[in-house]
Amino acid sequence: MDLQFFGANCISISFKNIRVVVDDNLAALGAKSITKPDDISLFTGPHAGAPEGRLMFDMPGEYEVSDVSIVGIPAHAHIDEAGENATMYKIIIGDLSILIAGHVHPDSINDKMLERIGLVDVLFVPVGGSGFTLDSGGALKFIKEIEPKLVIPTHYASSGLHYEVPQADLESALKDMAMEPKERIAKLKLKPTELSEGTQLIVLERS
Repeated sequence: MDLQFFGANCISISFKNIRVVVDDNLAALGAKSITKPDDISLFTGPHAGAPEGRLMFDMPGEYEVSDVSIVGIPAHAHIDEAGENATMYKIIIGDLSILIAGHVHPDSINDKMLERIGLVDVLFVPVGGSGFTLDSGGALKFIKEIEPKLVIPTHYASSGLHYEVPQADLESALKDMAMEPKERIAKLKLKPTELSEGTQLIVLERS
């Protein structure tokens, strides 16, 4: 399985002949969209005008696509003045489970939701803050509740991306979280046997 990060909350998960693309709102931020016609598109929140692949999911539910199991879990959005809710996604491929947090509010996580989330190998969690998404404190709280084996930060300040609300830079967020990256890589080739028992953090450099 290959994992790549493209800025904001946009990631791709490639497995055999399947590619899942999450939150490709890049065009709205001044970057180039990465979605291809054969991709499976997931959106954790609003996505007006964003490209969609051959299949698109943007709400809670349980979905099966070939060898991929996708569970959309409802949660309160970090910013919900417009009545918007967030959808977290748990993606299960083979023996690996990946949780995409999106712009979830940390206080919305309760025992019932944790039970539904279950065990998580890899957690993608935003750290940019500024009232728009999880900041370092909210991300750390979320990590401690989920207890993943691997954490990958997303949605922080990045050259060429023009956020609606300025985001914290990655180094400041990591310092506040007191988490040192195990490594910084452009693409993560993930195997279940390579995951440790404790929680580690990897920085996926923007592709």
